[in-house]
Amino acid sequence: MHSEVRPLWPPLVAGIALGLALLATFLITGHGLGASGFFTRLTAWIGGEIAPQATQANSYFGAFVKAGNPLSSWVTWEIVGVAIGALAGALTSGRFRFQVDGARKLGGLLRVALAFGGGLLAGFGARLASGCTSGMGLSGSATLAVAGFLFLVGFFAAGLLVSWAMGRFWR
Repeated sequence: MHSEVRPLWPPLVAGIALGLALLATFLITGHGLGASGFFTRLTAWIGGEIAPQATQANSYFGAFVKAGNPLSSWVTWEIVGVAIGALAGALTSGRFRFQVDGARKLGGLLRVALAFGGGLLAGFGARLASGCTSGMGLSGSATLAVAGFLFLVGFFAAGLLVSWAMGRFWR
């Protein structure tokens, strides 16, 4: 691990790199970027391992397990690649560390609980919207889908509203 922390990429350069990665993903796989579908597939796979009959009978997860192994999908390899790339980037930039962010006065356990709850709500919203920020927002907007643009507007508006409310509430 490096002892010196390297600076983050400039936003314009990072945006161009993300756009090129999205274009390459469309050209190579025929799909855009996305992440929430992996967690749905992972949940279906775990359910199939623990309670196969109940999972197959479930109206939502049943289709995933009936089609074969839910993890044998392009999105699984995308998530594996993102995890490996994130770890490699953090290690090579000297930014790898375990930490809990957020207001210190809340205490570590409450910050983790709020982050977990926020993640659950975001995951539920992603499935409700038929895609996450990368799937619906980036990939949908890249294909000029109206739903992609509406999702991004709603996502940013909700983020600003919740950020403002949490700032006022936790002062």
